[in-house]
Amino acid sequence: MYAIIATGGKQYKVAEGDSIKIEKIEAEVGSVVTFDQVLCVNNGELTIGCPTVAGATVSATVEKVGKGKKVIVYKYKRKTGYHKKNGHRQLYTQVKIDKINA
Repeated sequence: MYAIIATGGKQYKVAEGDSIKIEKIEAEVGSVVTFDQVLCVNNGELTIGCPTVAGATVSATVEKVGKGKKVIVYKYKRKTGYHKKNGHRQLYTQVKIDKINA
């Protein structure tokens, strides 16, 4: 059984027991989070929502909140001496999928 959920502007294919990193959400470590934007559920037969599946939710437990690897952003224009180096670390929340309610 799997589901496709939407959170943080992205879509994730999840199954029970999976651990995924999503965009940062306001939740403490150990708390239970419910995702209600379920786009698709497959439990033997495929159910596709229009745009979401009615009554379907996915519950997950927050495992960790942190920052990802550093991405270097380098801007450069030739012949003018212009160059700028910048780094970025994206915030994320790691959740473990507990149950898919369909």
